[in-house]
Amino acid sequence: MRSTSSGAVGLVLARPARLLGTEPFFMEFIAGIEERLTPHDLSLLLHVVPAHDAEITAYRRWASGGLVDAVLLVNRTVVDPRPAVLQEIGLPAVVVGEPSADLDAPSVRTDDAGPVAEALRHLLELGHTRIARITGPAGLLHTAARTSALVDGCREAGLVPTIVEGDYSEEAGAKLTAALLERAEPPTAILYDNDVMAVAGLNTAKERGVSVPGELSLIAWDDSTLCRLATPALTTMSVDVHQFGVAVAESVLELIGGGPVAPRWSPAAALVARDSSAAAR
Repeated sequence: MRSTSSGAVGLVLARPARLLGTEPFFMEFIAGIEERLTPHDLSLLLHVVPAHDAEITAYRRWASGGLVDAVLLVNRTVVDPRPAVLQEIGLPAVVVGEPSADLDAPSVRTDDAGPVAEALRHLLELGHTRIARITGPAGLLHTAARTSALVDGCREAGLVPTIVEGDYSEEAGAKLTAALLERAEPPTAILYDNDVMAVAGLNTAKERGVSVPGELSLIAWDDSTLCRLATPALTTMSVDVHQFGVAVAESVLELIGGGPVAPRWSPAAALVARDSSAAAR
């Protein structure tokens, strides 16, 4: 580690702060990062802001004050000003997700298309033809990749999926599930982009007397205690989020150390079939 180390790695999350208390993903992700940083006398400086403008302001302040040794750039978007800013101010970074042509930085990449294809294959084998997906924010690169994979896979099967945009919150999961179930031809299967929306959707189906999985199959992205304790337990695309955080920390340690940074991928998401998915009626 450099002798001028600040002793901190920065992570800015541009998202509603209320979601951090309900969504397990980032808590597990952060735990994995800190597990690897702590033995090296490094801490994670977490800053939650409402939008990218405030995130960029934080980067400039950290760079000018030497407050962090490096930052973790998360939630890459389709139109993303942050990589160019980080390149401009010379703040070392590890990109979590797809690398950017505007930033010379190592990345820890994620396969979003493969798991969607696996989830779709599971539903097709169960006979589902009316398939919907409740996404995260559409501007995120990983949301776009998952949507593209689902549309392409359904097209090959002669189907057209219904796709509606959510924001990872319980409210979105409940409201959007209710709207889908009110359609003249409601879906027989719904994929959710996180666990919180899926559990909320399950509760909405119960409240409306829709049997899961008898009438409606549900699949969540990210396996968590919420999914395992739900009744019925939720089928998920399970990711080792803690190990994902460890991999990101390994990359940032190599970056700070001044040596080469090995190419890394997050752990692959894999289908864990539970009681919330079954053959279509």
